[in-house]
Amino acid sequence: MPRPCCEHTLKPGERPVHTPVPTVTQYATRALIDRIAYSGHDPADDSGWETTGAPSQSAYGRWCRHMCGIACLRMVLLHRDGQAPKPFQLLTGARRYGAYVKQDDGTIKGLIYAPFAEYVHDTHDLPVTVHGKLDMDELVELLDAGRMVMASVSKEIRRPETDPERRGGHLVLAIGRDKDKIAFRNPSGHTPQAREAILTTRRFGDFFGGRGLSLDPRRFQSHNPPHAPAVTSNPSTGPVASKQTT
Repeated sequence: MPRPCCEHTLKPGERPVHTPVPTVTQYATRALIDRIAYSGHDPADDSGWETTGAPSQSAYGRWCRHMCGIACLRMVLLHRDGQAPKPFQLLTGARRYGAYVKQDDGTIKGLIYAPFAEYVHDTHDLPVTVHGKLDMDELVELLDAGRMVMASVSKEIRRPETDPERRGGHLVLAIGRDKDKIAFRNPSGHTPQAREAILTTRRFGDFFGGRGLSLDPRRFQSHNPPHAPAVTSNPSTGPVASKQTT
């Protein structure tokens, strides 16, 4: 029996916010996020690193700043299935598809949307669409249709009272709307309120970079061909990547 949030027959404006959606952060220890973001704390200095499935503490420190999208995916899977692989297991799978690329200078490019969408589709049987261009009206329509949206926003959305210097670069998971407000989970939220957040559509738009991925947690798609490509709303735009976030 599907949850009310995952019913197919609801009309726009009638769909409740997806629940439960457990909060997952890209850092092992939530209590450290404020210090990592605003006090220069080394994220590798985290006694909880092993809980992420990282092969070593140094690997955890190298990758955790790039794992906002991995955290979003894990939340969707936990909502749909009640369980999910550990973050570094998801990261390993995404890397095999080219969703993250190590550059010659040692830096990491990613999350790259198109190969990540292929990984999610093929491995987790989860319908996903890449939106190289997405406005706020379209984002709301996706939420009303029952999708969750990994939305590219400024990392400073965790402090919504402050106007961002730029839009985009960090991924949050929009899980629904209630009238003119959007509910979302922030993998780098530095307080409980920032991790499980609600903003007006207008204020959310001030941080929104106009791109993202939408995922449909309401159904499995095992009837699809096993190697069917992930759907892309505007494939000519090429790869779209989030950046390192703190």
